[in-house]
Amino acid sequence: MLANHAAARKHLLRPNGAGATAHVSHSARFLCGLPLFSPFPATAGAAPGAGLAASLVSARAGRFLWAMNASAPLAPAHQRTRGSAEVALVGGRVQRLYTAGSAKAICLPGEVVFLNTSGGLTGGDRLDYRLDSDAAITATTQTAERAYRAADGIARVTVNLSIGQGRLDWLPQETILFDRCALHRRTRIALAPEAEVLVLEAVVLGRAAMGETLSALDFRDRREILRAGTPLLLEPLHLSPETLGGPATLRGERAFASLALVAQGAEDALAPVRQVLDEPGVRGAASGFDGKLTLRLLAADGWPLRRQIARVLAVLRDRPLPRVWQI
Repeated sequence: MLANHAAARKHLLRPNGAGATAHVSHSARFLCGLPLFSPFPATAGAAPGAGLAASLVSARAGRFLWAMNASAPLAPAHQRTRGSAEVALVGGRVQRLYTAGSAKAICLPGEVVFLNTSGGLTGGDRLDYRLDSDAAITATTQTAERAYRAADGIARVTVNLSIGQGRLDWLPQETILFDRCALHRRTRIALAPEAEVLVLEAVVLGRAAMGETLSALDFRDRREILRAGTPLLLEPLHLSPETLGGPATLRGERAFASLALVAQGAEDALAPVRQVLDEPGVRGAASGFDGKLTLRLLAADGWPLRRQIARVLAVLRDRPLPRVWQI
């Protein structure tokens, strides 16, 4: 094979009668390892082999550039999470269950559990949860959601819930924010004229047991509760480095929660709720008016915050905590 290859190249080197290198076909160039189109074509009067020599230089340069490109490191392609989970319940039975990507939903008697199988969120991730029910239902998440450091982009989560009759209890487990995370979340709850809702959102800034602290983050959280299209409660939140230590904001605390009950006579539960706001290490305040009860909690860590939340929920609910909660 090598002898035949050398002979072919020698044949291509043979000058023609005019002293120019013989014409080299595309197929012959390919077989001999020469470029298909030489930038230095042979001309009449040129020295024998001049065109081929120029072709060899071009071929070697091309191979060198190809080798450099082949060995050059490629920019890493960051994998992004995409997930969507939709549940529709009619008469307590599953009418529709759709999941895609990392978002899943588990339907239990009286409960719907959403989960994100990716293990957390980072820049560029997208997660969508949707629940429609015509009767009372409790919805939660399988575990705490985690927002990790974002190299670029923003993680976005949308939650759309609707209830036609009875009460919807939206009780997701806490969201843990890590340093330099970027998470924008929007929760929209639509109530029918006679429907009610109990909604909870809890946030923990890093893991105290691991000595984690936050110096930079971009966390935006917006909750909307509407009845027949009319806004009843809007809670926008923007957490930035400036809000971590201010006396009018977190004042150095690492965990906080917001809870709201929108129901006929919700303000009547104000006194019983205030009576249980005595968990050590947790500060809280509640108010009630016009069919709404709202509560804010601050704590140095997520564990005492969760214990306080459990005590408040025991007042506002006539059933145990969701099955996946661990207290």
